[in-house]
Amino acid sequence: MTRFTIASFNVKNLIGPEREYYRFQSYTPEEYAWKADWMADQLLTLNADIVGFQEIFDEAPLRQVIAETDRRGAEANAASIPDPSKRYHRKAVFQKLAYSFYAEAELAFAPNLNDTGNPGERRPGLAVLSRFGFADEPEVIQELDQPLDIPMACLGEEEDAGFYTLRRLSRPILKVRVPVGDQVISVFNCHLKSKLGEYIKPQGAPYPPETVLTAYDAAGRAMGSLRAALRRMGEAWVLRRAVLDELDQGHPVMVLGDFNDGQHAVSSEIISGEAPFKNYTWMLRHDAKHPGDRYSEAEDAQIREDIDRVRLRSAEKMFLKRSLRDVVYTTAFGGVHESVDQIYMSRDFDPAWRGAVGEMQYYSVFNDHLTDGSHPEAPYNKLASDHGQIMAHMVLRG
Repeated sequence: MTRFTIASFNVKNLIGPEREYYRFQSYTPEEYAWKADWMADQLLTLNADIVGFQEIFDEAPLRQVIAETDRRGAEANAASIPDPSKRYHRKAVFQKLAYSFYAEAELAFAPNLNDTGNPGERRPGLAVLSRFGFADEPEVIQELDQPLDIPMACLGEEEDAGFYTLRRLSRPILKVRVPVGDQVISVFNCHLKSKLGEYIKPQGAPYPPETVLTAYDAAGRAMGSLRAALRRMGEAWVLRRAVLDELDQGHPVMVLGDFNDGQHAVSSEIISGEAPFKNYTWMLRHDAKHPGDRYSEAEDAQIREDIDRVRLRSAEKMFLKRSLRDVVYTTAFGGVHESVDQIYMSRDFDPAWRGAVGEMQYYSVFNDHLTDGSHPEAPYNKLASDHGQIMAHMVLRG
């Protein structure tokens, strides 16, 4: 059996010191040192074999954090792991304590095509760190070769009701293929459009009118949220299509990242696919000619298999069901604790499927620092991440 861990880590705006990423926002050297120190501690605690990072503005600071993590890992090993001369050095407890280094790991970075590079106008990208390396060149999905047109229909009418067009994603999707044991796993790291409203600046105006909070425009703000939701769901469908391409080729799939949809989980449903009903024999056929025209038992089995074959499983929900825990949250904002960071996996890792190649044994949530937007030890809440880190503990069957 081969064991490995895979984690998602939204670092919240990683960029070097004295560089303005959003308007009037930057880190002093002291603030950057605090953030890098905190990140190295979190990465050391995770000690994950595969890590998907979100909100990476530049690659160099991340590499510096990884190098510092290795330095601290060496110190931790020297302090806690007995050398081979000790008869007890093989005990399992020391294997669990041992830190594995990233010196030979590979890092894939996906910059954001919307990043102008200008102070105050930066846009974050993604990265994946893998101790197993990559089987192929990493692939970045952001500029769509064919624009995504989502046609709309008027209810009860045949007329064309227009369509929503998506030509570029707000942030990239990073696909890597990771060789683990005798398997190659297709891993997608994503950061879908945020819940922040998307407002349009009129020609010649200095800013969108909806951003003037002293002249609060409730309808305009709601329209901004609608635009953001449409974009987020469109991006979720682009990711879903890429996942289906991998599943159709027989590749095990894992999807991780910040889905940005904790309460209603529309984007999550698009990415994971629909869950099959227990029994389709009671359902009226699509081409029914009379009230008793239902699907047959053979069709019922076929439909459920077709749906289940391409459905992704939520690591969080599998863990809640297995451990009888009743809550997992990864963000806290405005008094609301929710879970927007996710790890999904194909049925290749579902032990209930007879063809599974592995399974998840545990699910860790590093959310002890979440205190409604601030870290209890941070000087200000912008330094630490406003997300918890999540990690799935996996085992592959021989």
